[in-house]
This record gives sequence, structure tokens and C-alpha cells, in this order.
Amino acid sequence: MKIAPSELILNEDGSIYHLQLKPGEAAEKIITVGDPGRVEKVAKYMSHIHVNKKKREFHTITGEIEGTLITVISTGIGSDNIDIVFNELDALFNIDFETQMIKEEFTPLTFFRLGTSGGMQPDIDVDSYVASEYGVGLEGLVHYYDYKAEGDSADLELHIRNAIKDRLPKIYPYAAATDPSLIDAFPSDFIRGITLTMGGFYGPQGRKLRIPLQYDEFLNTLQALNWNGKRMTNFEMETGAIYAMSQLLGHRALSLNVILANRALGTFSKDPAQGVEGLIKSALPYICEV
Repeated sequence: MKIAPSELILNEDGSIYHLQLKPGEAAEKIITVGDPGRVEKVAKYMSHIHVNKKKREFHTITGEIEGTLITVISTGIGSDNIDIVFNELDALFNIDFETQMIKEEFTPLTFFRLGTSGGMQPDIDVDSYVASEYGVGLEGLVHYYDYKAEGDSADLELHIRNAIKDRLPKIYPYAAATDPSLIDAFPSDFIRGITLTMGGFYGPQGRKLRIPLQYDEFLNTLQALNWNGKRMTNFEMETGAIYAMSQLLGHRALSLNVILANRALGTFSKDPAQGVEGLIKSALPYICEV
């Protein structure tokens, strides 16, 4: 069935609406970063650059790192932008822009998030790296899609739901796992954990400036959770959506984060820029090999 022009929106030059990319301008291996300024921090390791485009908060560079063709793209902050970026990147590979029909041959993509995050446990130091075994969304994006967690992910959803339902009854968690083949490629100094994805930076992450919170003990409740011997390690604003959207679309994804703030101790990295640079340098060799 042909996709209506109102659903698959193309620019006059034939590029996809928000990202302004054409088929052939993105690689099958994709690094996502939140900050547009971080794109060039990754791209400086490229020996050759083939595509460099900017539109709004979306900056895309496609090039070669150690002989591997990689796209790095900024998503901006939040799961709403993940919805845009993942749908449009998938469309570049799996929808024919001429006929506006879904292609018969599916092209799977591999995503790596290189992000920043807040740590939830006192023993996870700032500037540590976390590789997310699971992403749990507390912001609601995936409830608009026909997504149903299965197995361990469904059990994790229920575990967190039961922990918060008496105080935050309108929040319905969803959970999704990374691909084991991706996370197993990274060494043990990338801490394994469960990452919570929140719908904002202040109230949803338990920060209070001038607006009172509905549930002051939210962070303490999540910090104390133990599910099958696993703790909640960190939270940010994209991972849960990345994992669930990847599963819905048939792709693989792994979220890697440097911990800039330890919320349990109230500490913050003394050099966040160096922390981000360290994550990029540490992760790129493994990303190229997977």
C-alpha cells in the first residue's frame, strides 16, 4: 500500500522532511548523540567525510572510521526527537521514496547512543561508563505504538510499575532490552545496568527548583529497586525510546553513557567535556568492530 504524502513527508529535493537526508546518505551503522556540538567530536576521528548536513537540531555526518562507514547524528534532547530520527532513518533504507511503498527487502540498522547521564547509585563514580542492558521508558512515547514487551522486559516493566503506582499512578513504564551481541562486544569497564528514561530534566528526574514535586522520594524509591539481582544504574532522556523503537523497526541498539552527575551523592564531573571525549575514544574501536 502506498504511503500518503502527509505521512511520508519529503522536501522538494527528495530528502526526508526533518533530517534532510536522501537515500544513500546514511550508513547502516549509526551513532546517535544528543548535542549537535558532539557530532563533530565524533567525526574528527573520520578519515573521509562523505555527507555533512544540518537542519534544526539534527546534524548528520557520514564518513569512515578505521575503514568502517558510520553515520553520526544529533537527535536533540528527549524521546520525541528519537521518534523523528528513528522513523526517518529507517525510511531512508526501507521505504522506496519514488513509489512511497515499503521495500520488500528489509535493511537492518545498528544504533549506538553515545550520551551523558545521571548516576543513581553511590558506588558508580562520575566519569564512569554505563552500557545499558535494559532501557525503561517513563515518558510514554512507545505507548502510541503497538509495542508489547515480552519475557524479562515485561517482568521489568511490572516490577517498576508496582514500585511507583501508589504515588505516580499515571506513569506506565515500558521496557526493552539491548541486543546481547552488541553489549557483549564491550569490556567490563563499561558497567552493565538498567537505564531509566525520563520525560524531562527537572521534575521527572527528581530535581526541584521552584516547583514542588508530587513524589519527593521518587529517586530513593528507584535507587532501592532490585530486579533479578540488577539495580537501576542511571537515568537520562532517550535510551528507553531508542531500545523500543529499534525493536519495533527490527533494528539493533546499544546505549552507552558517561555518568556526569552522581545524584545519590550530589556530585558532578569536574570536567564533563573530558568525560564525553573519554567515552567517544573508548567506545569507537568496539563500535567499528561490531
